[in-house]
Amino acid sequence: MKTIILCGGMGTRLREETEYKPKPMVQIGGKPILWHIMKHYAHFGFNEFILALGYKGDAIREYFLNFNSYNQDFTVDLSNGQIDVHGQHHDTNWKVTLVETGESSMTGYRTKLAGKYIEDDYFMLTYGDAVADVNLHQLVDYAKQQDTIGTVTGVYPASKFGEMVTNGNQVSQFKQKLRETEDKEPINGGYFVFKKEFLDYIPNDPGADLELEAFDAIVKQNQLAVYRHKGFWQCMDTFRDNQMLNKMWAEDPRWKLWKD
Repeated sequence: MKTIILCGGMGTRLREETEYKPKPMVQIGGKPILWHIMKHYAHFGFNEFILALGYKGDAIREYFLNFNSYNQDFTVDLSNGQIDVHGQHHDTNWKVTLVETGESSMTGYRTKLAGKYIEDDYFMLTYGDAVADVNLHQLVDYAKQQDTIGTVTGVYPASKFGEMVTNGNQVSQFKQKLRETEDKEPINGGYFVFKKEFLDYIPNDPGADLELEAFDAIVKQNQLAVYRHKGFWQCMDTFRDNQMLNKMWAEDPRWKLWKD
């Protein structure tokens, strides 16, 4: 099963980094967040990726064209140009297709263009700016059991603000940055599974938005299931998020399920 990763957004709220590089190339622990996402999928045996490129896509092209030199020691013989890469890299079984989808295209159109490389009955889709410890085998099994056109992973992120419990005009309890509980609705965490026919619901229009148009179409047919993930999930929307994820990588990287 192939995985489409949306890599074309401008990341305007992370301008400290994205002025010079696309958001998926912003680093966590010295590696692009895109690498972390792909390592997660590969951990569950999903090694074929389709990257939907847009804003500063050349940075992602260069990274994969020179993947070994970015991730391994190597020796260059300047007399003849021969390059010797040292050691065996664990990511060499990845198969990565890079698709140009336009700098200003919306997520639906990016998915539509990347979808021309989907051949199987099912495919996965995710965003290029969030990490999680989602069990992808369980997600795929659940999606096939539901037999809907699409399945979205619903997540329960910690609140960014302190929450107050009130009694009249008085605060009876102050809760700071607690994780959402089961009695609250989840948010869209990405990590989708779709039947191939979902691509037919996306208009052939650069302005087609994934959530506002394609999702609405299948929701009206009761064809979008939710897989509830109550474990770790964190997006990287801001510079503060990036700093937090770098700190977590050094201390407790909860999304790192793979072994080095």
